[in-house]
Amino acid sequence: MADTGSAPEYKKYQTYALNVDPDQDDKATEIKLCNFSRPHMRAFHCSWWCFFIAFFIWFSITPLLSEIAITLDLDKQQIWTSSITGVAGTIFMRFLLGPQCDKYGARVLFTIVLCVASIPTACTGLIQNAAGLAVLRLFIGIAGGSFVMCQYWSSRMFTKEVVGTANALVGGWGNLGGGVTQIVMGTLLFPLFKTGMSAERAWRTVCIVPAVVAFFTGVAVQFVSEDSPKGNYKDLKKHGNMPEVSAAASFRSGAFNFNTWILFMQYACSFGVELTMNNAAALYFRQEFNQTTESAAAIASIFGWMNLFARGIGGYSSDKMNAKMGMRGRIIVQTVLLSCEGAMVLIFANTSNLAGAIVVMIVFSIFVQAAEGSTYGIVPYVNPSCTGSIAGIVGAGGNAGAVGFGLAFRQLESYKDAFIVMGCVILISAFLSLLIRIKGHASLLCGSDDPNIGKSALAVPEPEGEDDDDA
Repeated sequence: MADTGSAPEYKKYQTYALNVDPDQDDKATEIKLCNFSRPHMRAFHCSWWCFFIAFFIWFSITPLLSEIAITLDLDKQQIWTSSITGVAGTIFMRFLLGPQCDKYGARVLFTIVLCVASIPTACTGLIQNAAGLAVLRLFIGIAGGSFVMCQYWSSRMFTKEVVGTANALVGGWGNLGGGVTQIVMGTLLFPLFKTGMSAERAWRTVCIVPAVVAFFTGVAVQFVSEDSPKGNYKDLKKHGNMPEVSAAASFRSGAFNFNTWILFMQYACSFGVELTMNNAAALYFRQEFNQTTESAAAIASIFGWMNLFARGIGGYSSDKMNAKMGMRGRIIVQTVLLSCEGAMVLIFANTSNLAGAIVVMIVFSIFVQAAEGSTYGIVPYVNPSCTGSIAGIVGAGGNAGAVGFGLAFRQLESYKDAFIVMGCVILISAFLSLLIRIKGHASLLCGSDDPNIGKSALAVPEPEGEDDDDA
């Protein structure tokens, strides 16, 4: 028989602990949270843990800002400038890392980002002025780019029927780092360090702890997980089962899709709001309700703790509505969650007592994070061949939103005015769902899903110039 020239399929594992769909590149059709087997659930747990640690170091400095402001004699504008730079730098990283995920996979990039971001985190104690604080937070913000790998990795491991739930869980548990860092850094480690030294010496040394954890996490993930169900990208390419991917082609395909930018704007009004609250909540409760640094940090952490389940609820609801109504169901969930989120922000802005503000903040947080989960229930459908690039662009929307909302908090005289602006913008973003039209799928008001598209696997972009090589 003549040689067809096709390479035999390489698979690192011949059997899996989870049920998989061979038509979707051996992706898992189920999620078993208490299972840590390779490759699917190991990647699941590595994904959320790495993002958790990245989020932890990204915002490890925020519960200490009131103490830093006292030491360096900083005003509100200078503090908010540092917070804006802390999320602004991540915009570029997310644009950059998306296409690189399509090319190299998530695992290698997680190692690079965590190890690099741990260095400026450890240098927190060296800052001497407002400019130094802003520059430091700009470089620590590199860690925020890890969200792209988090979402790409789970999209690579789970079928479209459950990917909304998978993405929401890993993203939500990772985001939980923003709440845990408020408690660990502001309420536990800072007071602990302060018992044996001055308050200034305490905030200058405490960030070394998360930096060390982040560095070793980055090293460990390289050795305990795989890039895809069938193995690491390097091995797949070596055996001829995966072509070399053009990062430029991947990014171009994602960026030229109109739906990508609608989701970019909607994610700006969910994750962008969460990032803003991570920067603002402790300062808000200290200034508006006269709380101490420790108690303000504890209250602020509640917002992040809702990630334990709220983002998962958004993804799960998206998957369930998809099973009943197809893509229209996912878009309905997205629209409802954003509308409720905007309404709760407006209520929060007008709540003047501490207990009421905490209760409203909890409900507000649930809708914020559920909307994040529903957004990434839609992302893998936009263009499966460049999921990494689209995840990166949409993820950058969250940081762009945080920059915009951060400027409002920086420039407006009162927190109430800033929250009202935020709430109105979120409500407007909910109506953008009317413009989502994904090829082969129903929109919010018209069309129907093409049954032939439902089983498409995550493809990879072809290398550039390949179609005209053969004469």
